[in-house]
Amino acid sequence: MNLARRWRWITGLALVGATALVPVGARAQYAIDLPLGSTLPDLNVETLDGKPANLAAYIGKTPMVIEVWATWCENCEVLAPKMMAAKKKYGQQVKFIGLAVSFNQSPQRVKLYMAKHGFDVETFYDRKGEADAVYGVKATSTVIVVNKAGKIVYAGAGGDQDIDAAVKKGL
Repeated sequence: MNLARRWRWITGLALVGATALVPVGARAQYAIDLPLGSTLPDLNVETLDGKPANLAAYIGKTPMVIEVWATWCENCEVLAPKMMAAKKKYGQQVKFIGLAVSFNQSPQRVKLYMAKHGFDVETFYDRKGEADAVYGVKATSTVIVVNKAGKIVYAGAGGDQDIDAAVKKGL
């Protein structure tokens, strides 16, 4: 990630993410640059084992719920039970994807966190800050819901998101 994008990502985290400036449980807000109704672009990321991956395999084929998260994100921690409940309820109809940011964490740290907390979602590692560059994600705790046609139907950030209602928009 170049210096300008890294600074935008860090300041975005400070202003909107899971820092002291936005309390845990802050109201959901539209948190990406892409408008509702637009087609979600592909994203080049890595598996947690360091292999190249992308989201093209899912876009336009199945509804998706993507959460941009970090092990240190308090709002993400608040969202985790909601995400797991939604996955349990809709997991046969919707693909749930975690997108772990690379700021202040490693793939190994992400794996350990997921195992410890039972976070059972296919997770990719965003080493180069592609979520910021391609989607304009402003913060961790960002949830993006995409319908089967690949269109964005919901995007929000914060710990107080109604994940069940967001997922229903994608069905």
